[in-house]
Amino acid sequence: MPPDFDNFDPDDNFGASFSASTDLDEDAALEAVVWQLLLLINPGDEDSATLQFAEIREALTGGAEPIDAIRDAIDWKAGFFLAEDDAGGVVEAVDELAARVGVRVDWDLDDEADDALADADAGSLLSRAAVQLRERGYSLWLWESGSEHVAGWIAARSDDEALPMVAGAIGFHVRAAI
Repeated sequence: MPPDFDNFDPDDNFGASFSASTDLDEDAALEAVVWQLLLLINPGDEDSATLQFAEIREALTGGAEPIDAIRDAIDWKAGFFLAEDDAGGVVEAVDELAARVGVRVDWDLDDEADDALADADAGSLLSRAAVQLRERGYSLWLWESGSEHVAGWIAARSDDEALPMVAGAIGFHVRAAI
């Protein structure tokens, strides 16, 4: 059938491509977006993303909420979820994630002092880490946990535009730590 040039609408190029009864597989769409997020927060490490994806899939099959499943699967592997006043946990978690991408964060703390983190503020530490990560081509992202926790992950700086869109499609409200 030749195109109907008299009724052509350039803003509706795909208007006839899908019928009104076409079903979208919501689970498959969610899995596709989750996979994209895992690739973003596991820069250069598709093997880890694959293992985390399997954990998430299993949790979703068991009835878990997507954000909870992702949080549990990536915790201390590609992300962190800590009490907002846990400065020591922030340092440990960010050090672990930064090491995965070959970055060492200089926290400017007195390593010899027993209470070096006693007066440290987790927000200030995250900002310090974010600046150093950006200098090396990565971004530290934080997401609103809805509780008294700080949560986030590291992604390549080249993905700064894509990450908020992909994360937002799942329900994460993210912002760069800087």
